[in-house]
Amino acid sequence: MKYETEEKILAQARAISRDRIIRGQEMTAPRDMCGVLQGFQQEVFVAVFLDARHRVIAIEELFYGSLTGAAVYVGQVVRKALLKNAAAITVGHNHPSGVAEPSHADRELTERLRQALSLVEIRLLDHVVVTADTYVSFAERGWL
Repeated sequence: MKYETEEKILAQARAISRDRIIRGQEMTAPRDMCGVLQGFQQEVFVAVFLDARHRVIAIEELFYGSLTGAAVYVGQVVRKALLKNAAAITVGHNHPSGVAEPSHADRELTERLRQALSLVEIRLLDHVVVTADTYVSFAERGWL
């Protein structure tokens, strides 16, 4: 019972954070992903679809996993971006473990996403890994 109540509160907090990033608003800072991804008990992969001026078209939770990982399907991310008519995309996922450092698998996934999206002329602007109190931005580290 307590777990269900905590999940409901966290879901409401995420909805409030997400509402601050509304359609048409520019999303330019990696920190913007923190409010979207903090508070999940399992790993969640999120995509923010952007227009040519980097204004939000939509935010979607695409894949869910366990405490230690989530399977991400590159083709589905590309398909969603095309359906949203996105010019750019920022992706992110959380690390419930509390360690924000991206894994080797995170870096490989990001490169596969970048390549696949570039084939259809959609820019991958960033991949942000978020924990409860910090984040790591691939763009800020020069990896994108």
